[in-house]
Amino acid sequence: MKELKLMKGNEALAEAAIRAGCDAYFGYPITPQSEVLEYLSREAHSRTGMVVLQAESEIASINMIYGAAGTGKKVMTSSSSPGISLMQEGISYIACAELPCLIVNVVRAGPGLGTIQPAQSDYFQAVKGGGHGDYRMIVLAPSTIQEMVDHVKLGFELAFKWRNPVMILTDGALGQMMEKVELFPQQERTFELLDWATTGKTKERQRSIITSLHIQPEKMQEKNQQLQAKYKAIENEETRFEMTNCDDADIVLVAFGLVARICKKAADLAREKGIKVGVFRPVTVFPYPYDELNRLADRVKMFLTVEMNAGQMLEDVKLAINGKATVEFTGRMGGIIPTPEEILLKLEEINEGVTA
Repeated sequence: MKELKLMKGNEALAEAAIRAGCDAYFGYPITPQSEVLEYLSREAHSRTGMVVLQAESEIASINMIYGAAGTGKKVMTSSSSPGISLMQEGISYIACAELPCLIVNVVRAGPGLGTIQPAQSDYFQAVKGGGHGDYRMIVLAPSTIQEMVDHVKLGFELAFKWRNPVMILTDGALGQMMEKVELFPQQERTFELLDWATTGKTKERQRSIITSLHIQPEKMQEKNQQLQAKYKAIENEETRFEMTNCDDADIVLVAFGLVARICKKAADLAREKGIKVGVFRPVTVFPYPYDELNRLADRVKMFLTVEMNAGQMLEDVKLAINGKATVEFTGRMGGIIPTPEEILLKLEEINEGVTA
């Protein structure tokens, strides 16, 4: 039976990890995501036997994830922007080794040490591969605390389906705010031996070797080609998005995560003023819903991309639209959250061009 609770976003996500049957968490505290580690330290082991360890650094924690993921267990880490930057080498190794794991980035504003306020300025890092090499993560972008819960369960499912790291790209506002959430029932931890995992050689089982080291260029190219084929299959099968009031819209707001919620309110305010506005929200920012956005451009006059950054997703929106319609941008940086009213002002401004 599902359970309804009022919870802070970070704690709801941590609770979801316990209920999803997570075997181990390795992480390091950093604002504004420290509640994930704190909640798991308090709740997890006594309930399911889950291992929870505060590592000495983010570099240590991601390499612990690498080792633990190699055993075929459900493992996860979480951090915020500067901490995720420190993890990039390890994430690249994990992607090349094709190991399933869940990584949570509760984004705060940068660059540099930045602020502890929310932002979306890690989009490039998450969806383009912030570490070295031609690798990709599956990246989920929740817009509610309920989705933060649901994406934990989905994230583990996708990670094991594709043997690939999955990131939940959320932000400091969603991590700190409280909402009602419907929690799914407790899942048991599984002790199944996966055929690729490094669980030792027995009479019934050959030794497994997991590596991201391929010295010969021909072998490295072969590995890269195999990974690119997998990423293409992920694009074909796992693209997720949401459209709101786009059927009759003249202008469509494109936004992900928290900003998509704000855009829905701005769209409602615009319709009260007679401006037909819809909202297109990518739920997966990799794979990105290029085809769906391109088809929408066949009937929409203009798009307005709204982000808490300098226009990082804007590049993907322009690629998707491919010149079929005008694409405008408005954004906030430094940890400032845009308001529905300022988005409405921008909509009124560009609507004059649409109706002229």
